[in-house]
Amino acid sequence: MKDVRILGVDLGKNSCSVVGLDAVGQVVLRRRMRRDGVVALAAKLPGCVVAMEACCGAHHLGRLLAARGHEVRLMSPEYVRPYVKAQKNDDRDAEAIAEAASRPTMRFVALKTEAQLDVQVLHRVRDRLVGQRTSLMNQIRSILLERGIVIPQGRRSLLDALATVSEEAGASGIGLRVRLLLDDMLDQWRALDVRIKALDDEFAEMARRDPAARRLATIPGIGVMNATALVAAVGDGRTFSRGRDLAAWLGLIPRQATTGGKPKLLGITKRGSKYLRKLIIQGARAALPSLSRTATPLGAWLRGLLARAHGNTVVVALANKLARIAWALLRTETGFVAGAPKAA
Repeated sequence: MKDVRILGVDLGKNSCSVVGLDAVGQVVLRRRMRRDGVVALAAKLPGCVVAMEACCGAHHLGRLLAARGHEVRLMSPEYVRPYVKAQKNDDRDAEAIAEAASRPTMRFVALKTEAQLDVQVLHRVRDRLVGQRTSLMNQIRSILLERGIVIPQGRRSLLDALATVSEEAGASGIGLRVRLLLDDMLDQWRALDVRIKALDDEFAEMARRDPAARRLATIPGIGVMNATALVAAVGDGRTFSRGRDLAAWLGLIPRQATTGGKPKLLGITKRGSKYLRKLIIQGARAALPSLSRTATPLGAWLRGLLARAHGNTVVVALANKLARIAWALLRTETGFVAGAPKAA
């Protein structure tokens, strides 16, 4: 086992497949063990590269192995897939992980701290609660629509309609049992509002305490939610060598095709984190009207883009630019400056 230079670990819920490669890439070790067995095995080995796919539990195990003097390399599963040989199984997956980690051009995922993972968990919980609230609102709309009550889009319109139904009682054509059900659903809606508001306040407090999140929150369209989510996902941004790499990781880079010898831009790749991409696009959509009216280089660029492209295209382009600005602020540790107004 002293010859092991790269240890590839294919993580499973209960058991893991482990493959060790020597200096010339030959397999010198194959094991199948539980996660705690991987830590025990790594403790017996001299410092080596431990490679894993970036999946559930990889960051926790990676921190344990890094504390024992090993170099941990996490990779996106899509980068490992080309190295899997025919007749895929767990052992060959572990071998492919070890082989992929040896490639000089491979991109690796930075180990996340426990604090970063905690923030990501809170974001996932909030996203689930928002989804439950939206589902509940849509179900209330469908119940009222079946009784001939059409509600315009918007939270306030729905609340006003529920208040009217409650006041008019039988005149609205809705029976007592359904009215009681609607009251119960409204209580659930309010309870979800309280839980979501509590998480929003917690994120705001995090952004005030964390210098990196505080800097990102000054970017128009980023705000507290995006700032805390970005810091939890990318840390100080050193995983990416340039802002374009962060935008590509968020799936905001347009695909290209060649038609008649001329390049043509297609839709964005939509790779990477769907949640982060959704947040930054929503932030760009909210900031677009005000930014496009400013007398800054960014405002002039947006006005020119709005004159020749669809609004949704401009929103995605702005989201791409905001991602690059966010990377620059993380790397330079400076605040956002909108730019001096143009001379008249």
